[in-house]
Amino acid sequence: MTNKTIRIIGVPIDLGQSQRGVDMGPSALRYAGLSARLKSLGYQLHDEGNLYVPVRDSLAEKHNGGFLEAVQQVCQSAYDAATDAIAVGDIPLFLGGDHSLAIGTIGGVSAQEAVGVIWVDAHGDANSPTTSPSGNIHGMPIAALLGEGYPELVNIGRTGAKLSGKDIVMIGIRDLDGAERDWLKQSGVKVYTMRDLDERGMGTVTREALDFLKGHKRIHVSLDMDALDPNIVPGVGTPSSGGLSYREAQLLMEIIADTGKLASADIVEINPILDHENCTAKVAVDLAASLFGKSIF
Repeated sequence: MTNKTIRIIGVPIDLGQSQRGVDMGPSALRYAGLSARLKSLGYQLHDEGNLYVPVRDSLAEKHNGGFLEAVQQVCQSAYDAATDAIAVGDIPLFLGGDHSLAIGTIGGVSAQEAVGVIWVDAHGDANSPTTSPSGNIHGMPIAALLGEGYPELVNIGRTGAKLSGKDIVMIGIRDLDGAERDWLKQSGVKVYTMRDLDERGMGTVTREALDFLKGHKRIHVSLDMDALDPNIVPGVGTPSSGGLSYREAQLLMEIIADTGKLASADIVEINPILDHENCTAKVAVDLAASLFGKSIF
């Protein structure tokens, strides 16, 4: 049992990508019983509802930058919500929405003290406007957090980079653009690809990742559900074959929970339109329960 409070904050943003539907992700997670599962672990729950996100069809999309101004505004709101939660000792849990929201959430949780980020994703999300083949902002949050890209995103909350490479570990990577791959290699970010997991196993990789972040008192987990194999979670924004198994993802969450350092998290890129009977959100709820301390025995 714990007296800690989890503050649930929905961020129904679908402005960082072209595939519609991820704005319904927060509702899918709530329908799948997220609050009840976390309460059963002894947490106090405070659901703040959803941050305001303008309706995509009401906005004028620009050729360069897409919905940049609106993404900036939403990420600033996420930044403020994160700093408010951390200030009173709550654990903010952000429900996406596309992964562009992490520019705000991670910026906010790192405002007062460095935070170690475990980025669980099929993709690197480390493009900049000059390297991105699509121009989609949900493929740019890591670069923005490290100080690269649109100034409007880099400077959300406070000026400049919010993290350095030594603050970030990526797990589950299997789909990188060419220039993005080159940039990541010189960024200082620790990257574990699916080959690393295949050869060495999730337990070894996770413990090594935590050792890489051992200087951090707090950990933020940013979980993109497309890190898992689409055969398990079909309802994701950008599916990529050959992903994590259910048990690999569970083990990752369980080992992180064992550290006692979890301070905040994102769950993003659930697309109910592409899903079957909300199974992707149900898996996400299972993973969230493990991340917050549910154990088998």
